[in-house]
Amino acid sequence: MSDAPGITLSGRHAIDGTPLFETEISLPARQWTCLLGPSGIGKSTVLRLILGLETGGAFSGEIAATDGKAVHSRVSYMAQSDLLLPWLSVVENVVLGARLRGERPDMARADSLLDRVGLSAHRTKTPRALSGGMRQRAALARTLMEDRPVVLLDEPFSALDAGTRADMQELAAEVLQGKTVLLVTHDPAEASRLGHQILLMSAQEAAPWPVPASDPVRALDDAGALQCQAELMAHLREVQA
Repeated sequence: MSDAPGITLSGRHAIDGTPLFETEISLPARQWTCLLGPSGIGKSTVLRLILGLETGGAFSGEIAATDGKAVHSRVSYMAQSDLLLPWLSVVENVVLGARLRGERPDMARADSLLDRVGLSAHRTKTPRALSGGMRQRAALARTLMEDRPVVLLDEPFSALDAGTRADMQELAAEVLQGKTVLLVTHDPAEASRLGHQILLMSAQEAAPWPVPASDPVRALDDAGALQCQAELMAHLREVQA
């Protein structure tokens, strides 16, 4: 049984005294929560708050794990940008976390993940030799390598073509099974396919959206997921109109 806890965030965030959002978000333990909302509403800020990172603003509220233990030390994070160190090779970037902690990296696991993301032939290259999508896959491999109980993903598949995106979604769902995952996405199809819970964020709340009856990761032609995708897209277009 995974020791991944649930996470709750409740409070208000403001920048220079101007409110950005006030919300209450609950991430169920060992499930994927997909967070959608307009650009600039604060979705990435939510991730940074859970991580305990600087946000450029002030947060008043509480962030807690359901097991009562500290949160930020048990989290792995994949940002919108790949954040690969340009002077390290792909495989060196993948095992960077272990190196920084003074641990001996599991190179067999690193090589296996690089194979799964289709980068085995590029393991010794530096990031500048890779395309944007390849760098994003390398960053995904690094995040999966960390094997933390809580995983925060900020648009992790955005630079990938449709086929590769589907493959990486399935890989992430497999490797992160039993983890508590928060996925920020602008893609209704992605949320409909991966989410145990879907939340729509506004300045006032994070409102739940009905998810398909089937379990994620859902098939690309799953009828419930396709209906959820269509209805969610229509709602987002209406809200943004």
